[in-house]
Parts: sequence; C-alpha cells; structure tokens
Amino acid sequence: MSRIGKLPITIPAGVTVDIAADNTVTVKGPKGTLTQTFNKSITLKKENNVVKLERRSDEKRQKALHGLTRSLLNNMVHGVVTGFEKKLEINGVGYKAALDGQKLVLSLGYSHPLEVIPPTGITFEVPTPNTIIVKGYDKQAVGQIAAQIREYRKPEPYLGKGVKYSDEIIRRKEGKAGA
Repeated sequence: MSRIGKLPITIPAGVTVDIAADNTVTVKGPKGTLTQTFNKSITLKKENNVVKLERRSDEKRQKALHGLTRSLLNNMVHGVVTGFEKKLEINGVGYKAALDGQKLVLSLGYSHPLEVIPPTGITFEVPTPNTIIVKGYDKQAVGQIAAQIREYRKPEPYLGKGVKYSDEIIRRKEGKAGA
C-alpha cells in the first residue's frame, strides 16, 4: 500500500469537495475554487468530512498514481484554505521590482522594463525592491509564475546577479585567474 496514498484527507470546515462520476473533483473554499480530473483507476470516496483513495490493482503505474492523486487532492484542499506562496530575491546593481496596480514591473538590466500581468488567482507583493512574493491558491500556478519570473534573468554563477528563489543556493565559480 502506498504510504502517501493510504492517508485520508480531512476536509476542514468551510470547504466543500464534490466528486463527479468521471473522477472530476471540485474543491470550493474561502480563497477560491479548484477543479481537476483524476485518473479513473483511482477510486475516490467521500465519507463524513474525509476523502479516501483506493486503487484497483497493485501494478507499478497504479501505485504511482495512488500517491500522486492523494498529493494533488491534498494540495487543492490546502490551497483553498490557506494558499501557497513563493518568495523570490533579486540581486544585482540596478535590478529591482515594483508594483503598478496589479502588474509587476521588473528592471533587470534590459533596455526596457519587463511587465508581468498576474493570471486569475495570483497576486504579487513587493515588500522591498529586491523581494517578490507570489501568492495564490493553486500550487501549480504559483510555481509556474515564479519560474517564469526567475527565467527573465537567471542567477549567474560568477557574481550571483539575477532572480533566485529565497531558499536557492547559487554555486559560485571562481573568476578568471590574474596573471
């Protein structure tokens, strides 16, 4: 039995989970609504305020889907209750971020500022010009937007300039040897 897949998912107060016949799950909570269709080989059962998952066989693919489905469903429940966030740091002379209404405006050494328009359910916070916080209730969307912002100017290994995750460690390289 999958150690992750066999764990039940407790549904907190104020959250509704609807399971359709085609394994489409809709989770509604105070932060928003998420919908996702899961593989039919995993059976989802809702009893009282607990969702349990069962697989039909012990094939390798079924075992992998068992844990994956449970993790995705748990992330949906967690997201509509508390939400997710990713923190990014900007390093470099003249590199900075600012908010213009909902838009994020980045100055990353290019000849023009870069504008990032948040999709539905995503918000940006800029507590300091060198820090960006991406918040939302969909874990996949938060991670995707944070990765796109990082992609504009990845951290380089010599001086460490660029956009990096706050918990990311940049392996630094030694510069050119002087003669």
